[in-house]
Amino acid sequence: MALRVDHTVTSGTFSLDGETFDVDNNVWVIGDDSECVVIDAPHSVDDILELVAGRRVVAILLTHAHDDHVRVAPDLAHATNAPMALHQADHVVWSLTHTGVLPHQALEDGQVLTVAGEEIHVLHTPGHSPGAVCFHVPSLGAVFTGDTLFQGGPGATGRSFSDRPTIEASIREKLLTLPGDTVVHTGHGPDTTIAAEVF
Repeated sequence: MALRVDHTVTSGTFSLDGETFDVDNNVWVIGDDSECVVIDAPHSVDDILELVAGRRVVAILLTHAHDDHVRVAPDLAHATNAPMALHQADHVVWSLTHTGVLPHQALEDGQVLTVAGEEIHVLHTPGHSPGAVCFHVPSLGAVFTGDTLFQGGPGATGRSFSDRPTIEASIREKLLTLPGDTVVHTGHGPDTTIAAEVF
């Protein structure tokens, strides 16, 4: 079966540094008709399960640990018997939302995961948060960037655990080196391409 990307948008809130905002989050599911991975678990388990459509979930891959990306991750893991995977540098951010439970697996830069026989390359891209990662899927010509890179440039910094020079260096070193026609699937908002975001 050919690898495909399924997508939905869920709505909720993002809270950090004593402020709360309404947000719409992209949820991405990569797989074939039998198995898949879920990228981020923001606001609604039911919305994600609808996208999964009965397939076996191999893993719940978390781009970073801000609450609007991980809020329902433990519930989704329980519903699917799938492990949650997060870079260890984001455990401090994870603990702001979840206590008494930790992700099951640690993501590392350069790690290669598989789903439906295809590779997913883990790119550690700190800056938006210490453990932010992106997921490059060469066979799809796509990269899933969470809040590291959006249409229009880098993700937000200026809040706790974030740093502008760090995110810019991550993008230059890990993302802008990908083929220019690579499609960028973001954590919020529309797709873009690597070539469109050169800065």
